[in-house]
Amino acid sequence: MQLEQKSLNAFLEAVKELDAGFSGLPEFSPSAYDESRLLDVLKATAERLRDNYPYFHPLYAGQMLKPPHPIARLAYALAMWINPNNHALDGGRATSAMEKEAVAEIASMFGWKTFLGHLCGGGTMANLEALWVAGQLRPGKKILASAQAHYTHQRISSVLQLKFESVSVDSRARMDMDALRKRVERGDVGTVVASLGTTATGSVDPLQEILELREKHGFRVHADAAYGGYFGLVDNLAAHAQSAFARIAEVDSIVIDPHKHGLQPYGCGCVLFRDPNAGSLYKHDSPYTYFSSAELHLGEISLECSRPGASAAALWATQKLLPLVKRGEFAQRLQRSRSAALALYEKVKDDSRFVPAFAPQLDIVVFAPRANSVSEMSAKSRAIFAAAAERGLHLALADLPVTFFNSLELGVRRDRETLTCLRSVLMKPEHLDWIDRIWQILVAAADASQTPKTAPRSLAQP
Repeated sequence: MQLEQKSLNAFLEAVKELDAGFSGLPEFSPSAYDESRLLDVLKATAERLRDNYPYFHPLYAGQMLKPPHPIARLAYALAMWINPNNHALDGGRATSAMEKEAVAEIASMFGWKTFLGHLCGGGTMANLEALWVAGQLRPGKKILASAQAHYTHQRISSVLQLKFESVSVDSRARMDMDALRKRVERGDVGTVVASLGTTATGSVDPLQEILELREKHGFRVHADAAYGGYFGLVDNLAAHAQSAFARIAEVDSIVIDPHKHGLQPYGCGCVLFRDPNAGSLYKHDSPYTYFSSAELHLGEISLECSRPGASAAALWATQKLLPLVKRGEFAQRLQRSRSAALALYEKVKDDSRFVPAFAPQLDIVVFAPRANSVSEMSAKSRAIFAAAAERGLHLALADLPVTFFNSLELGVRRDRETLTCLRSVLMKPEHLDWIDRIWQILVAAADASQTPKTAPRSLAQP
């Protein structure tokens, strides 16, 4: 049995408990359905869903795909028996309260007791809200983010008609502080986005230095911690990353994605503002908005209207089971992912067949096979990627600057500015137990793959 099923017994008990809460209603028969046909279609759906990579298994170590915790799956499904809408208290009274409690726990993880925040459909929507507020408070000013920041910032800035500018990065894919310093000294900067866990490499921008620049130039600082936000709970980060997380309480806004390391189903993002007065920017006067309470509801501090109460129920339940505290079970699980990345990095670094980029800053390892040229290394990466998949190990490919690979031999022909390399995201705590198996398959794939005599045109071009 690969898919966890024992928790379904607990789910049936919980459904009965939920149903008992409505026992005082008059008897009512929902619309009838054909159980036989329903089962047939459900089995057909299951068959279609089998055409997926095994995201839940430790041998899937490719993209940022982490299975929800069983409690999150079950709480989400339980809420779907009611299907609450957290746009207004009328539509999601219980789940609105659960959302406020769950979001407050996330804010507390960052050291905030007074704040404004809510759940969103994901990191893109959360970042959109953060930059929208930034644009309202710094009208006409530019948004700056690193060249390795998520592409959503440039796209969102375009949607919001805000000026955007990219800042170069150093050899560890972190925002280059000399470049940032020179840029902000020229003026016209309203917000600097600090990435605490870039998508490609998991790099952590030097937040402490960005905050020092803010003191002099007065721009807003937005922390995009969609991927890395929870790593502030672990004890095994490198010093530069740890120092960045230690200062996160000083930023103006934060985005974190519970549907990444927070063990939640898609989509579940979260945006937080240090100043609760940001809520005044959301004010609206809609004749069709319904109210049952004078209390501020979540629809009044969100750009999204209808929002699934099920996401709030799942997050609340998960955080009740696994509180967001240092050295707690949640933190220990996350620390194992970090340890897995360090273990794989050491194996790659010590093997003559591979060359790693910089040491992992969170739980993402980037490396490439050695060869005589960057084009040949790129071709080998693709060959190993395919050979590993044939053996059941699923990695990812990334096209990154050659400058990230400082340990390349001088004799390697740099015929491209970017290198197509292998990328492994070790998000699951179980990855630590599977590192030896992952490494065995990776080595076998490297030995079995052969570089094409003629590199594909797209790879051979400088």
